[in-house]
Amino acid sequence: MKAARILIVTNGPLARNPRVEKEARILGKAGHEVTVLGIRNHAPSLAVDAEIASSAPFHHVQIDLLGARPSVWLLRLRIRLARDIAHRLRLPSMQSLGPSGALLSEVRAHPADLVIVHNEIPHWIGARLIREGRRVGADIEDWHSEDLLPQDRYGRPLALLRSVEKTLLHGAVHLTTTSDALANGLHKTYGGRRPAVVTNSFRLPIEPRSEHTESDSPPKFFWGSQITGPGRGLELFLSAWARTNRDSRLVIQGEVTPKYAHSLLAILPPSFRARVTFLPLVSPTELPALIARHDIGLALEQTAIRNRDLTITNKILQYLGAGLAVVASDTAGQREVLERDPNAGIILPLSETTALSKALDRLLGNPAALRARQVAARRLAESHYCWELEGPRLVALVEAALG
Repeated sequence: MKAARILIVTNGPLARNPRVEKEARILGKAGHEVTVLGIRNHAPSLAVDAEIASSAPFHHVQIDLLGARPSVWLLRLRIRLARDIAHRLRLPSMQSLGPSGALLSEVRAHPADLVIVHNEIPHWIGARLIREGRRVGADIEDWHSEDLLPQDRYGRPLALLRSVEKTLLHGAVHLTTTSDALANGLHKTYGGRRPAVVTNSFRLPIEPRSEHTESDSPPKFFWGSQITGPGRGLELFLSAWARTNRDSRLVIQGEVTPKYAHSLLAILPPSFRARVTFLPLVSPTELPALIARHDIGLALEQTAIRNRDLTITNKILQYLGAGLAVVASDTAGQREVLERDPNAGIILPLSETTALSKALDRLLGNPAALRARQVAARRLAESHYCWELEGPRLVALVEAALG
């Protein structure tokens, strides 16, 4: 079809938004004029963003929240004031989540045939644009009004987020989300258009996980996320892992405070603490090789958070692509993945410590069965959960919306 001008809007850097980067890249390669508008608000991501943008088939524009100019100071001050008002007076606003006004002004000034919005503030912008008659697509990677632990939701503009989500489902010309479970949940709640499913799949690593050369090397569990904190299932897993009898190691990757790392180690007996390694974040290009050096991937989402129950996260699909056997909690999204091939992993109840520890021992004590699950995991990625299959589907959906 004729090349279109597509503006993709997010509220963070490319390095922390792999779904945005993949979407922009494949639409740019399809011949469209693509611009990603984001926010420069995370200093560790600057070098990675520069590396991505240097060879990307799209333009990258950012609103600066890190600079030292007076205009940047004023913007940061407005955000802090909005957060204080939301906290003290219980008057939530979208400005409390970030530079919503500045981002909206930038979007309005940018000519585009289609604006695709990702994340909370851009979703709000998308709803505003729909009312102004603009052509809007929306990716609902997370159900923002149904996310986070209760103590972390205080001060968030939940009613506004729900109104925005309803507007998008009824007014966007293009809608995507991460799982059938989440698509069904959104559609049942708001009606309108049921989002199409484009999973968080990644391009397959050329070299999946290879077998250990040392027969006495204990299996290694891997858990990775951008943020390591409460509500991600680690505490429940550690309680069960501490009761296993088979030797194994655990690697936790992501941004973590020393206080929280200490609280995790405190769950374990002294003999287990030396088996835990904390790793920092790495660039998106380095991550597949890092994951592939492990044996079992941990996907520990909790059902108490509705968004986490329904979505299919990045991590479980990265584990499949790297050829790791999966240990997953019993969420609707993760059942959706492993129902396609139950041999690729096991679903376990995190809250049942004894049952979980026994299941982990069985997995650790049978190298042949573990290897069979790793092979099945890679096969499932190749047959269904890879960007080589999902990317062209996304291009077709966007071009249908443009048409």
